[in-house]
Amino acid sequence: MLIIGEKVNVMMKKIGQAMKEYDKKPIQEMALLQVEGGANWLDINLGPATKEGPERMRFVVEAVQEVTDVPLALDTMNIEAMKAGLETVRDREVMINSISSQPERIEKLMPMAVEHDAWVVGLVLNAQGNVPRDANERVEVAYNIIMAAQEYGIPLEKLLIDPIVLPIAVTQDQVHALIDSMDMLQGVFAEFDPQPGTVVGLSNVSNGVPDPELCSLLNRTLLAVLMVKGLTAAIVDPNDEKLMGVVNKNEEYQIVEKIVKGEPVDESDPTVIKLLKTWRVLTEETLYAHSYLEL
Repeated sequence: MLIIGEKVNVMMKKIGQAMKEYDKKPIQEMALLQVEGGANWLDINLGPATKEGPERMRFVVEAVQEVTDVPLALDTMNIEAMKAGLETVRDREVMINSISSQPERIEKLMPMAVEHDAWVVGLVLNAQGNVPRDANERVEVAYNIIMAAQEYGIPLEKLLIDPIVLPIAVTQDQVHALIDSMDMLQGVFAEFDPQPGTVVGLSNVSNGVPDPELCSLLNRTLLAVLMVKGLTAAIVDPNDEKLMGVVNKNEEYQIVEKIVKGEPVDESDPTVIKLLKTWRVLTEETLYAHSYLEL
């Protein structure tokens, strides 16, 4: 599975300040820290990048390239900044994160992907830029993105569909829809050879959750669930050792695998209880509350 480090991100206070001030050191230290943690790709997230977007993207890409040779995923809403980043990347694979089904983004970004032989994250926002209402709409939008990728000549083995992770604290039904969509996507992918993959921005699920330990539990349980359902890449914190244990299919992963497959588990085991309660919240069997482990 591709592990894409999430922390060269404008939303992180120290990194955002470094991007603003064109200060290489914090960016390079964060890049190296994530590679040491197990990231085999690095996401460079400039967000909207409405001010000096192309210049900042070139600066960050060059800074990261000076200290590591891992592939880069470029993440920004600014199309000119994306273009500048693609032109700056050298001697490694690169990914556009992301292209939705909105016609203007497809028309501008897919030709760039072809020109630079880039991987593509296909984000399942609909043509109006909205999150699909349910699993069926997610799959419909994903299919449209696959068709567009084929039309432009993007190799499907370089296409990763992102079915969108949203915060469980405010949109529990959307997390359930994401999980259901993973099964449906595998059926759609079977129509193609080669097949696309899937990717998620994992930590979105725990946005708004106040307890760091609970955030980690939600993140790694959802990751295990999605891995069981065929996930091929994830944008994560590679320095979360417990999370990386799940990536390596540790005991927690094995317990979740049994739960997802409906196999018996030891419900007297404290670890099993936590994971089982989290699975029930992720799938709306029980309602989410910050105190759900205590209930």
